[in-house]
Amino acid sequence: MCVDPSPPVPQAAAAVLHDVEIGDPILLDPVDSVEIVSLMDNITDVFMPDQGPARRADVVLAGRRDCGVMTNGTVPDALIAEHGFSMLVTVRKGERSHRILFDTGISPDGVVANMSRLGIDPASVEAIICSHGHFDHTTGLDGLARALGPRNMPVLIHPHFWRQRRILLPGREPIEIPTVSRRGLEETGFQIIENRRPSFLLDGSVLITGEVPRVTGYEPGFPPQQAFLGGRWEPDPLVLDDQALIVRVRDAGLVVLTGCGHAGIVNICRYAARLTGDQPLYAALGGFHLNGPLFEPLIPRVLDDLAALGPKVLVPAHCTGWRAQHAMARRFGEAFVPNTVGTTFTL
Repeated sequence: MCVDPSPPVPQAAAAVLHDVEIGDPILLDPVDSVEIVSLMDNITDVFMPDQGPARRADVVLAGRRDCGVMTNGTVPDALIAEHGFSMLVTVRKGERSHRILFDTGISPDGVVANMSRLGIDPASVEAIICSHGHFDHTTGLDGLARALGPRNMPVLIHPHFWRQRRILLPGREPIEIPTVSRRGLEETGFQIIENRRPSFLLDGSVLITGEVPRVTGYEPGFPPQQAFLGGRWEPDPLVLDDQALIVRVRDAGLVVLTGCGHAGIVNICRYAARLTGDQPLYAALGGFHLNGPLFEPLIPRVLDDLAALGPKVLVPAHCTGWRAQHAMARRFGEAFVPNTVGTTFTL
């Protein structure tokens, strides 16, 4: 179990947030270590063993909850999984530590409940990064707002985050994707920060990519998506609000964290290297969106290009899909580390 006394809350994250120019390499300040806790993902597995940088939550140490059908009237208050994603990121430099939340899951209270089970205080979070506007990454903002109360906490998003969207599949009625309400989010007391460009966070130790250029030519975004623009539904396949988080670990390289990876995991990792002056890729974690008939044919090419980047740690999660995960396990050996809710990665 990740029981962590809340680190002292330093300066507000917004006070150290600033844009960076794309051109010369960005001097991303290296950190001594980064800890990433999986607060929400598609699976939970109490039998998953520790592996490399991954330490699994101990269900035996979990709290208890009432259960009338058990002989002693209680059961462990187990972690929950859902088709959503959320990671808690703590960066450490010397005696200082900063904590930010990357995505918030698909249910209003799932992430907050798992934080409680893991002994993590939501008030220790300094900023929230939303990888994109899809509701399986944003709905937990509701529970966090209720848990925190008005705090003026920064929420970093791309301007397309607010788009009203739907999925159009052949032979089926359109499926509208729930959209975050700007008014609703503003009324919670969060400080909304919109940006298309890369930006620094937390004393220059965390880089948010902003909009990721699509350069591979074969990573298609999300082809069935449409957006309601100018009074009608228009194709919106690129999901330009998809953004990732980058941290540079001293003497190791870049840690890249994605939500769904709609920009393409190869595009994202190559962009991270380009932004930072060709720093090596140390670890890539998050959703790589390689599941389903539209994306599974891409798996061999994606794995070839990922292998060329040489990651030492690869943690595909959420929407990566089981076929891609099995292929990565075969291809990357010990570098492949499966995720489960409650896992703590120390990099």
